[in-house]
Amino acid sequence: MLSNPVIRFFQAARPLARDFVASFQFAVIAFVAGVLWLQQQAQLPHLGWTVAIPFLLVALRGRALRPVAALALGLLWASLYGHWQLQGGTPPQLEGEDLQLEGWVASLPDRDGRRSRFLFDVEGMAHEGVEVNTPGRVRLSCYDCETRFAPGEKYRLTARLKRPSGFMNPGGFDYEGWLFRKGVRATGYVRDREPIQRIEASHPRYRLLRLRMGIRDLIQREVEGPAAGLIAALAIGDRGGIEREQWERYTRNGINHLVAISGLHIGIISGLCYWLVQWGWRRSPRLVHALPAQKAGIVAALFGATLYAALAGFAIPTQRALIMALVLLGGLLAGRMSRPSRNLALALLLVTIWNPLAVLSAGLWFSFAAVAAIFLIYAGRLGRPHPLLAWGGIQWAIALALAPLLIARGMQVSLAGPLINLLLVPLFTFLVVPGVLAGVLLTALYPPLGGEVLRGLAWLLGYMEMGLALVADYSWAAIRPPQAPPWLWLLGLAGAIWALLPRGVPGRGLGLLALLPLLLWSPPTPRSGEVRITLLDVGQGMALVAETRRHTLVYDTGPRFPSGFNTGSAVVAPFLESRGIGHIDRLVVSNGDIDHAGGLHGLLSRIPAGEIFSGEPDALEMSGVEACLAGREWRWDGVTFRFLHPDASRPWRGNDASCALRISAGGSHMLVSGDIEERAERRMLESGQELRADAAIVPHHGSKSSSSPVFVAAVGARWALVSAGYRNRFGLPREEILARWRASGAEIRDTAGEGALTLVLRDDGISGPRSWRRLARRYWNR
Repeated sequence: MLSNPVIRFFQAARPLARDFVASFQFAVIAFVAGVLWLQQQAQLPHLGWTVAIPFLLVALRGRALRPVAALALGLLWASLYGHWQLQGGTPPQLEGEDLQLEGWVASLPDRDGRRSRFLFDVEGMAHEGVEVNTPGRVRLSCYDCETRFAPGEKYRLTARLKRPSGFMNPGGFDYEGWLFRKGVRATGYVRDREPIQRIEASHPRYRLLRLRMGIRDLIQREVEGPAAGLIAALAIGDRGGIEREQWERYTRNGINHLVAISGLHIGIISGLCYWLVQWGWRRSPRLVHALPAQKAGIVAALFGATLYAALAGFAIPTQRALIMALVLLGGLLAGRMSRPSRNLALALLLVTIWNPLAVLSAGLWFSFAAVAAIFLIYAGRLGRPHPLLAWGGIQWAIALALAPLLIARGMQVSLAGPLINLLLVPLFTFLVVPGVLAGVLLTALYPPLGGEVLRGLAWLLGYMEMGLALVADYSWAAIRPPQAPPWLWLLGLAGAIWALLPRGVPGRGLGLLALLPLLLWSPPTPRSGEVRITLLDVGQGMALVAETRRHTLVYDTGPRFPSGFNTGSAVVAPFLESRGIGHIDRLVVSNGDIDHAGGLHGLLSRIPAGEIFSGEPDALEMSGVEACLAGREWRWDGVTFRFLHPDASRPWRGNDASCALRISAGGSHMLVSGDIEERAERRMLESGQELRADAAIVPHHGSKSSSSPVFVAAVGARWALVSAGYRNRFGLPREEILARWRASGAEIRDTAGEGALTLVLRDDGISGPRSWRRLARRYWNR
């Protein structure tokens, strides 16, 4: 028999649910659900379906069909927008060719060492003197360029382009989706051997960008160190000066929302403008007679919010915040006070109509969830709590509401965040954000004074950085639970909402209990005697993860790039965390080359490892690294791992020193051989070791120096997996090598075309390989 609280819960929920389904808010949720559903599809619906839109608009008038019509309308609107966004792009046959581009610099250039990177609006494009269709907006990099690109300048230059391409891995960042949301239809690099010609110095269309560029230069002149990047981010929304480690610190402390211009910042500026103008307006009877001070303050708040959003470049988070502010302030100006839930729904509707791709942004859901949580804890409350208790309650409510969403997105949940935000949000509200804008304005008007203000803020922010670094170093500062199935985080979100309802609502405690399955869930592990192997997509490099029932082995960590980006922290660690793996039992770094060992330190900075093996221990410049000598064997959970190379017959160096590892689960085998070349292959054949395998990693990414005919025949693999980058500069894998593996009876699968590849070895055979690019593909993916 059900307990009394549960019975009262359902009795209270029934009329609320009935009224909600018939409401405007529910229609908005249905519309947004249609938009969100469309964004999960691998292909867009045919444009012919848009003829149904007029009929759906008529159906919206009917109460019974309104939710269904809103759902369908959201789907079709998102489809239309998607078709429009997909226009342009680089034809596959022109990828990697020299193209003559003419267009405008359309962003603030990011300068990172020897590289300058910027958006470029292409107005004309030619190949070998013949005009071709323009791709629209592209993202260009220029290495060691003497030209100092500036926004709004028009250039004629030569570049090589390719379609947007990023890594595709479970738990990883969708770089292709990020480019798509920014309207970027191709990426490439400037050919500095060809002349770069500036055609026009500026264009009025980019006047705002040039203003933002001037402000950034001004800040960099006055402030040095990490604080310069933070001040630029708060002044103009440019986060290019914030280092990766710095951003990771902000994330672990739960304050990255303070750095990215969004609802809080727009609220600060609009509130400040409202208060100042209203205070001054009341001092003049003539002005009050012409327009009430309150309305004058609202107009000033609208103006201030719009101006600040413009300084931030009208980025997507800023657009979202501005629309929310316009809904709220517009209602106040018109004298119409609606329910908070209706205002929130209207803002969500307008944001989604303005940009249907906004639903892909985690920030959208975090912003609306935070505002909704604040509304919930104050809805129906009588009396006013102590300000400190109220402020603490807001931080608790926001943390509770955001936790299921953070877990759903595979992001960190900051345990230190509520307390740190309790201190830093007032600091940013009353001092840092107003001080930054005042300092920028004063520097433009009277540089000595403005410079002192900015340097004073930099001094304060420097101490803040020290405190954040101290907290971030503690393991308890943040947790990253594994990504749970949708039904679990939806249950957790519903529980968080119910727990935040006013006292007296029955069953509020059940809401907190609904969060427990989400926090306690762990992904299923292989059974005893099985091993799940995932060849990750790390571009031109390699990284592989082997999971048994209770153990994890990582083979190679992928490359590191001159910019500091490395796939150890950006690809391998997020994958392991999405699987709920917080410790690596054995880490094998096949050789010391940067495409195999480049991500080592990045990976270890996030996930510790037990034993570390390498074919070139000295090249890793770490203590405690053992050599992976042939003959070493161990057994985990019924799965056997054995090193086949290098042996002690000679001092192996370079590619031929790579660790060759054979993984066996009963009668199923896989061979992982790193960058070995023909000499090492020949030595393995001479040693008499068993090389036959059902699946094998093609050695050295498919280079001509590896995969000798006798070696390929000896392995006799059914699947040959290639780890290589899309359109890499080495031209790997070589077609003759792939033909050799095919001739031996192998099916070729590659990470460049299919993303991460996962297979399961068990005694009765192999399951897979499964392509993550196929499983997770969206309509914008290559």
